[in-house]
Amino acid sequence: MTFAELLDRIGGMGRFQVLHVALLVTPVLLTASHNLLQNFSAAIPEHHCQIRLLGNDTHPHANRTLQPATEEDLLWISIPKDQAGKPDKCRRFVIPQWHLLSSNTTDANGTQADTEPCHDGWIYDRSIFTNTIIMEWDLVCNLRTRRQMAQSIYMGGVLVGALVFGSLADRFGRKSVLSWSYLQMAVSGLCTAFSPTFTAYCVFRFLVGMALSGIILNCMSLVLEWVPTKVRTVAGTVVGYSATIGQIILPGLAYALPDWRWLQFAASMPFFAFFLYSWWFAESARWLVLSGKLEQAVGVLKKVAQINGKKEEGEKLTTEVLKSNMQKEMALANSSYTFISLARTPTVRRISCCISSVWFATSFSYYGLAMDLQNFGFSIYLIQVAFGSIDIPAKLVAAIGMSYIGRRTTQASSVILAGLAILANIFVPHDLRTLRTSLAVLGKGCLASSFNCLYLYTGELYPTVIRQTGMGLGSTLARVGGIVAPMVRITGEYFPYLPPIIYGTAPILSGIAAIFLPETLNVPLPDTIEEVERG
Repeated sequence: MTFAELLDRIGGMGRFQVLHVALLVTPVLLTASHNLLQNFSAAIPEHHCQIRLLGNDTHPHANRTLQPATEEDLLWISIPKDQAGKPDKCRRFVIPQWHLLSSNTTDANGTQADTEPCHDGWIYDRSIFTNTIIMEWDLVCNLRTRRQMAQSIYMGGVLVGALVFGSLADRFGRKSVLSWSYLQMAVSGLCTAFSPTFTAYCVFRFLVGMALSGIILNCMSLVLEWVPTKVRTVAGTVVGYSATIGQIILPGLAYALPDWRWLQFAASMPFFAFFLYSWWFAESARWLVLSGKLEQAVGVLKKVAQINGKKEEGEKLTTEVLKSNMQKEMALANSSYTFISLARTPTVRRISCCISSVWFATSFSYYGLAMDLQNFGFSIYLIQVAFGSIDIPAKLVAAIGMSYIGRRTTQASSVILAGLAILANIFVPHDLRTLRTSLAVLGKGCLASSFNCLYLYTGELYPTVIRQTGMGLGSTLARVGGIVAPMVRITGEYFPYLPPIIYGTAPILSGIAAIFLPETLNVPLPDTIEEVERG
């Protein structure tokens, strides 16, 4: 009898599993919000230099007939216009250009007048956002790249968290590391909301990113290790859709809380409640057995059996029963494999190279699109709702494609189509906002499909003995893609078409690489590297 059969005997998808999964996926709603929070907390409002006080102005044109009557007139004579005809964001006239108030003046740009940087700070449009980190620390003009730097630092935390909390979970268990991650998310998120400086903000956001990885990794492990095999796909889909719903909730939360500090506070406080109820969770019995803690495993399984109304079956369990039923799993756990095993043999090496490129490109392009909502010209709230909502049909299409067409074809076509949609936007004029937004939403949906496929496909490609190692490699490359994505956005300051070219080309190349992966539809999961090499 395998562990999966043992789960069926003590209730299968019983009362315990339903409640367990529900409590595990609820925090995922807000982890998705934290992932994209900077779209709102670091939104860039319209801004221009502080206007020089005109009370003692002695300019010869400063006569009574040309005195500025409105704020618009004051702006007109104080701030030059950029190429789009809007007030320049980073320069102002050294001397107010009174002659621009004359009705017959055509030199609206004041091209001959001397200008200077914004020595006295900026004035921001607070009609949409009352306060963002951009306004608070003047992250504009010469400091504008710090916005992307902050997001890269956050994604760096996600990467470090995946490495640290993944290994800690294998050593100390999923439950304790998950509880710690909830607490770290709550505390560091709260500290972020009260950050006195931009440096402190980046440090605490790094810690938030670490906690997010600990939550996602251990949530998924506890979900999949406690549900029967036949409902694993459904359970994994529930976790995925929780993240999708979180993306849709985020703009509503941001609209209600236009001050970034209150938004950060509201997204962090619930994790104290998640930390408190996490102590009810049951540690993974599979992990307890493979760690040699058989008595604890028996105790947990009896508790689960009792909640599921299978107390009699639970009473039959002993350490000897577990040993006899899980000999294969324990033998595999005692085998020694490292990251080198992912590249030691030809077939596994090819799988590692191809699937890693897909992980990197999917995450890279996903965050390149998802963190650039303000450039579409529509309400940032509506764009975020559209970007979140597209995941619902996209993940459904991916699930259908994987079941009927195959994993390889679904995986390759999703990233290639995403890349083509991103590249197509290069040729669409900026005034066709609806078409540009539709193509971006299509690309983001295809990348969501790719993510949905990747988690299942990667687990099926690698044998049991190195499955977690392979998943760790893919996850690491995805985090690297998330770190690099904001940095590529900076190149758009100098070459506007370079970021979309890079964001579009990467998934197309990874889709070509995916074609060389083996198909796993209806193929039994391999347990050893030798089985993979035999094909």
